[in-house]
Parts: sequence; C-alpha cells; structure tokens
Amino acid sequence: MLEGTVKVINPLGLHARAAAQLVQLAGSFNSGVILTRVDNSTTVDAKSILNVLTLAASMNTTLRLNVKGEDETQAFEAICGLFTNGFGEI
Repeated sequence: MLEGTVKVINPLGLHARAAAQLVQLAGSFNSGVILTRVDNSTTVDAKSILNVLTLAASMNTTLRLNVKGEDETQAFEAICGLFTNGFGEI
C-alpha cells in the first residue's frame, strides 16, 4: 500500500469536472484508491463521483491518498500528478 498527501491547488477546488477526471483516472487502475480529508477525516472511494464530491474539497484542502493493489505505483503517481497539475486548470 502506498500513502501520501495531495493538495488541491486549482482555484475551483475539487468541483464536478475535476472530480470526474479523478474518478476516471482512478477507475482506470485495478488498485483501490481512497481519499481522506486531513482536517475532518471524511474518507471516500475515489472511484465514485458522488463520494468524491462529498469531500467538498476547496482550494488548499489537503487530502491523504491511499492506493493498494497490483498497479498501486502507477496509480499513485498518476493521481498525484493530476493534483500537482491542478487538474489542468492552472
């Protein structure tokens, strides 16, 4: 299992389009992908759009990312990259 933190840096936060990108990317891997808000411990499956939206993650929200499975390294790096690039919005 790989674990780390990611920060929402895009100005609009983890809104519907960004959440859809995340869910699509997470769903392309076999590994399980879990996101947890660091400030309130809300934990969700990153492969579900409704779950991701319940995080209500605005700009500067820090999330803990847990990835477990056969392709966890690739999934972890790809998802971290999505957050680092601000979901293509910056």
